[in-house]
Amino acid sequence: MILKPNSSLSRQAIFLIPVAIVAAMLLVATAPSHANHRLAPSPVSAVSDSGFVADKGKFRIMVNGQQVGKEEFEIGPSGSDWVAHGTSEIQAPKGSSHVTGTLNLRPDGTPVRYEWSTDGPKKASSVIVFNGVVANVELHVEGARPYTQQFTFSSPRIVVLDNNLYHQYAILFRLYDWDKKGVQSFSVLVPQEITPGSITVESVGKQDVAGASLEELRVKTEDNEIDAFFDGPKLMRLLAPSANAEIIRE
Repeated sequence: MILKPNSSLSRQAIFLIPVAIVAAMLLVATAPSHANHRLAPSPVSAVSDSGFVADKGKFRIMVNGQQVGKEEFEIGPSGSDWVAHGTSEIQAPKGSSHVTGTLNLRPDGTPVRYEWSTDGPKKASSVIVFNGVVANVELHVEGARPYTQQFTFSSPRIVVLDNNLYHQYAILFRLYDWDKKGVQSFSVLVPQEITPGSITVESVGKQDVAGASLEELRVKTEDNEIDAFFDGPKLMRLLAPSANAEIIRE
């Protein structure tokens, strides 16, 4: 699914636990092999070069109060840049599937390269190379010819929020301008859906969550709302009421 200019991300493309994403990608892979999509301008907040903090942990992925998966992640420096790496396992009636993603970032949060792979119903992998405001996607799906896509954004500060890799919300925390606060807009890319769009992020302040005082960011798309809770820069919990889903740090 490719969004039209000025569109926001759908509920399915930003948070919901999709266990059959490869089927959608196979449909995309039959499209013309080259395309260009330009997004409307979207203001993005600046961050300092020292904005990222190393972190490592695990999440439980819950839907309707039942655990349906888990994620392990690590965020840390790599030379002068930063790397955010995560692996999720999602349970499904026909067995489990795994998704792995590795995001390379500049110290200011600008993405450089993103790689993901899945061993779901059909194996698939993709590499996205960011060059300024342009993102070049190369997708490989088992049994289908390679597919390429190019997106042009209004700013090189693009937020990557991929399906079932929730540690990436910690990157969003560092991109949010805490001095200005208020509602801030970001261009965003959901790689597994090959979907660009925009989100708004707003600080809701300190909240008591399970006996802990956590900072809350509210992330909104056109038809979805996600509450992200942090202890300092560490992501502790995500809530998506419309999907009855919750991501809990162990």
